[in-house]
Amino acid sequence: MKQLLIALLFCAVLPAQASDEFTFSNQPGRHGVGLKVVQQYDYTRQYKTRVDMRTGEPASGERARPMQALIWYPAARGGKPVTYRDYLATIPTEDDFTLNADAVKRQLEARIEGHFGNRRDAVLREFAKPMLAVRDAKPHLPDGRNYPVVIYAPSFSAYGMENSDLCELLASHGYVVLASASMGAHTRSMTSDLEGLETQVADIAWLIGHARTLPGADTERVAVVGFSWGGLSNVLAAAKDDRIKAIVSLDGSVRGTREFVDGGKDAAQYVTPSRVAIPMLFVGRRPPTIEELNRSEVDTRFSFLNTLRYSDLYISVMLPMKHMDFSSYSVRVGREGSFGDYTRSEIALAHSWAARYTLRFLDAYIKGDAASLAFLNNTPAANGAPPHTMLTDVRRNGGKAPPTLEHFVARLKAEGFERAIPLHQDFIAQGAGFKLGPDEIHGWGSDLDMLERYAEAREIFRLGVHLHPNQPFLLECLAEMQAKSGQTAEALRSYRRVLELNPQHAAAAAFVKQQG
Repeated sequence: MKQLLIALLFCAVLPAQASDEFTFSNQPGRHGVGLKVVQQYDYTRQYKTRVDMRTGEPASGERARPMQALIWYPAARGGKPVTYRDYLATIPTEDDFTLNADAVKRQLEARIEGHFGNRRDAVLREFAKPMLAVRDAKPHLPDGRNYPVVIYAPSFSAYGMENSDLCELLASHGYVVLASASMGAHTRSMTSDLEGLETQVADIAWLIGHARTLPGADTERVAVVGFSWGGLSNVLAAAKDDRIKAIVSLDGSVRGTREFVDGGKDAAQYVTPSRVAIPMLFVGRRPPTIEELNRSEVDTRFSFLNTLRYSDLYISVMLPMKHMDFSSYSVRVGREGSFGDYTRSEIALAHSWAARYTLRFLDAYIKGDAASLAFLNNTPAANGAPPHTMLTDVRRNGGKAPPTLEHFVARLKAEGFERAIPLHQDFIAQGAGFKLGPDEIHGWGSDLDMLERYAEAREIFRLGVHLHPNQPFLLECLAEMQAKSGQTAEALRSYRRVLELNPQHAAAAAFVKQQG
């Protein structure tokens, strides 16, 4: 009887302990996972100011921006995996490469003692768990094949390792994944302004550039996954950089922070719906009710997601999850009661499904996998998601090209530069995200002139005269290109108009005199 009672007690304790631990339920891919931690400086940017922003004393050491990159990659199997504690040990050196092992250990122990209260023992068990990655493992490059690149952008002021489970999963399925900490322009803490956002955008660009130096990394196929603040900075990054072919926003601030993307005076002016015309997956928590939004006086008239007319957009709502549940670090170390009516294991399961949709989205749009695309277009129930876990909203673009300058030029090439004026009118009617001022027209036409593409230059200057009839220099350029392209009669008429505006124009007078 005593043994039976002990056995029953043991069985009762196990589920309670299991429910208090994080389990990432996604099966790894066929690759082993390697991990490198690379510490470099971005010498194109200054990080430290001349005065220490904490003490006021003169700053010491290297002033360039420190870039500690965590890099996960497909690797040969075998070797001793890192523990979760090894990931935590990368935090102290994110902005200070001079710390030695003892200093890192002291900071890590202080973090453990100061943050986890009565969950200390459970958290220590989490930190001791082996992960998938093996430090500095040999890259797996069968037949010289290259792997797509994923940049992970952390949340506000967060660590590069905050979603290491997701980053490992992607690497095991054939991606090279890079992450660095979310830091402000001149402080370890991120700043909640456009400067802070664009600092993280520049970090994303730096990581893409660094990926070019890595064996097996294909920087022609790049995606950016961002959580919270990182799920807003990756939208800005994609608006600037067409190497980025897909974005994933994990409960990203692009939904709740409008002032940086709504076209207002404080917004990033290059962020328009037509410039974020790439596939996007938004995986978010259950949004507030309209009553909650009204009480908070939130203006709901603007939705960046609803403006994405030229993107394939997938919205997945994870019903059990709160904002911080999209970070595996937060699910691991969150205090008791922080998951509301759900257990830690239930939140971990929902978190795992968010990661699964991220993987399938990237497989569909970065690798072109038809089965993954079908998965995205299925209902959650058809995909095997647990009941009452998630809702999805699929908005396919239908292949419409956005009215960008790049597509405008491509259409001119396909249909003929003589259609420049009607095509421009069509693009403006679609809400084109570009404006062709007189200087831009002059530069474009002059470049074509230098290439001896006189007919094309002529039509660009004709467009310029149409758009800016009060700019005589564009009319002069049009007349010159008409002459060079053999349209003598049209050139004569244009030069006569030039003389009407400027009777002293020597080239116009000479041409008119020559033609009689």
